[in-house]
Amino acid sequence: MRRAIAAIALLALSSTPAVAQQTKWDSVARSLFKQLIEINTTESSGSTLQAAQAMAARLKAFGFPDSDVVVLENAPKKGNLVARLRGRNTGKKPILLLSHIDVVEAKAEDWTLPPFQFIERDGVFYGRGVADDKDEGAIHLALIMRMREERFVPDRDIIVALTADEEGGGANGVSWLLQNHKALIDAEFAFNEGGGGRVRGNEPRDTAKVSHDVQASEKKFLNFRFEVTNPGGHSSVPRPDNAITQLAMALTKVNPTIMPVRLNEVTRAYFTRLAGVVEHETPAMAAAMRAIVANPSDAAAAATLSADPRYNSQLRTSCVATMLEGGHATNALPQRARANVNCRILPDETPQQVLAVLQRVVADTGVKVTFQGSATNSPPSPLTPALMGEIERVTKEMWPGVPVIPTMSTGATDGLRLRNAGIPVYGVSGLFYPETFAHGMNERIPVRAFYQGLEFMYRLVKGVAGGGRPIS
Repeated sequence: MRRAIAAIALLALSSTPAVAQQTKWDSVARSLFKQLIEINTTESSGSTLQAAQAMAARLKAFGFPDSDVVVLENAPKKGNLVARLRGRNTGKKPILLLSHIDVVEAKAEDWTLPPFQFIERDGVFYGRGVADDKDEGAIHLALIMRMREERFVPDRDIIVALTADEEGGGANGVSWLLQNHKALIDAEFAFNEGGGGRVRGNEPRDTAKVSHDVQASEKKFLNFRFEVTNPGGHSSVPRPDNAITQLAMALTKVNPTIMPVRLNEVTRAYFTRLAGVVEHETPAMAAAMRAIVANPSDAAAAATLSADPRYNSQLRTSCVATMLEGGHATNALPQRARANVNCRILPDETPQQVLAVLQRVVADTGVKVTFQGSATNSPPSPLTPALMGEIERVTKEMWPGVPVIPTMSTGATDGLRLRNAGIPVYGVSGLFYPETFAHGMNERIPVRAFYQGLEFMYRLVKGVAGGGRPIS
């Protein structure tokens, strides 16, 4: 009964936005956003095909020709939307605006709000996917609709792709499109998730903007198996060589700083620019950032930075135990113990290099360490002055004094698939979000930040696309 009453109250709240939309396009983006959120696109029970078809219908109703709005099903219930705003025939390659429309699982019983209902309350949007990544999908669609209505004709085509299975599921839309329909999404470069605004504070409406981060690189991931075997025996006669104990001792040696410090173009720029941002709050941290850029072998600087998990993950490959299994009976000595160690590997390191460090640190030949599968390289995207200059120009227009900082994502996105296909990718959004609980319960974002991100991306894409109104 309590849950039912709460649901009725939330329905009433969702119909009365707390933050008034400022423009027609805020309203259009919100409508697209709401429709996307309320279509379940989880792997277990949802359909990205339904979401792709719904967004295609919205574009066609707005006047986009059928030939420029394509929905492609790459597996049952897995759909990808590719839409194109035609530009002048100047010979310039298109720009790709990429977002994924699949979301991670969301069990209603684990939430205090209904996960597949778009709720606006007290200046906050709630729902599964509001932060990852349906917000950007709605923004990308709204901005090409706006350009079409304004009769803006860019110097190049602008492609919007909403794709499936970025979060897993085995039918990744970007990979499938690259293999089967690359011409549809081929571009000079792409804008994707992975970047955004860094803020100070965790309250959705009361945060200070610190920096505008642009993801130009990301780590690759790979799982390593740690395994110990043993003859076992009866638990009443313990042996000194216990498989579980031996494995546990090995895992205690795998700490966040075992891998060497290695900087690349992106992380050098990251620490160089971030030093100026943190100078007034933590002078010692700023000094360490400058020192590590000058000399990556500076142990004292590395130790200072490594105390912050965020900075440590920028400095080096990181490895952490994520799963354990061992033993076969409560009254028997374990014959086998295994652990999964998940590593996020720097772009210029190999699995073999990581394996060598893990084996050296464990220093126990009785612990077998092997990597599972392969890691997909994700070469950094070049920090070209023209593109970075446009991002900085629009950022300065909207948020004077907020610096633009290149970053390397410690997680993984579909950007790695495009980078390996020769399409540079930049995670940029103009979305300044505090803690969003993406992948968690009650996922949420600030309403005002969503509308600001919409305006930022409109200005940025218009700037890099070039062109203007046709001569009438």
